[in-house]
Amino acid sequence: MKLGFIGLGTMGRHMARHLQEAGYELVVNDVRKEAADDHIGRGATFAATPAEIMAECEVVFTSLPMPKDVEDVALGPVGLIQAATPGKIFVDLSTNSPSVVKSLHAIFAEKGVEVIDSPISGGEAGAESGKLVFMVGGDEAAFNKVRPYLAAMGNQQVYVGKIGDGTVAKLVHNLASQSMAMAFAEAFSIGVAAGVEPLILWKAIRQGAGGRSRRPYDAVRFLTGDVEKAGFRLALAHKDISLATQLARELRVPVHISQLANDDLGEAMLKGWGNKDMTALLELQKERANVTIEVQLSDIEAEIAKD
Repeated sequence: MKLGFIGLGTMGRHMARHLQEAGYELVVNDVRKEAADDHIGRGATFAATPAEIMAECEVVFTSLPMPKDVEDVALGPVGLIQAATPGKIFVDLSTNSPSVVKSLHAIFAEKGVEVIDSPISGGEAGAESGKLVFMVGGDEAAFNKVRPYLAAMGNQQVYVGKIGDGTVAKLVHNLASQSMAMAFAEAFSIGVAAGVEPLILWKAIRQGAGGRSRRPYDAVRFLTGDVEKAGFRLALAHKDISLATQLARELRVPVHISQLANDDLGEAMLKGWGNKDMTALLELQKERANVTIEVQLSDIEAEIAKD
């Protein structure tokens, strides 16, 4: 059975490659055909339009930057909907809007196609290594059908619930992550302003109760200031947090801290940092506190190696 994959960017190119390495035959599409060169070299077929992919494949994956991109690929004049037939499954791996996901689910249901939202977490490093978690919403039977494909791309698949629930889980995850990162930046800048050497301060707090519980948090870019090569673009983080705070407003859930995170991301965007790594957000705090934090990567790696 052929699988379709649309969106061969930072995350999608790695996931599509893992599917190929697992032995699945792929039909791919991207707005930049050259993005598919590696996959074509591995035996994939390039389709000129999403509709062609839907016509050829029983399961189609999309990994796209913005909700509007997903809507265009799904519903456009050459979109997936044009070739939708009963029994097929459309899996959106993008971090999307819950309302968009639900709308697509309803539209494709009229064609007999199941839509599953399955946003991912793990960053580019996780996509490359296959250490990703898929947060899945939609029909459970359809999820079980596509689970082997998800397992080929990442090591964890969590069925969250009905359509849109996977997207909600991902937005909650990213909102918490960004808010905690901001709190870390503020707290850390206090220590540096008080005269504590940054590497020593980091070594101390990472061994405390809070630091140990937050081992997954990666402070390396903040400490080194290396934010130019993006693992996850700040523009996408801004999109995710905007979607999360919008959902909070729709549900009338107060989110004071989260709104501050959203505001700061907006400020970073206005500075033209959208294509930098999302941790460039934390550079705002260095500017506000007027502190300099310059730690050598080799010193950080030496400390981590002691664990």
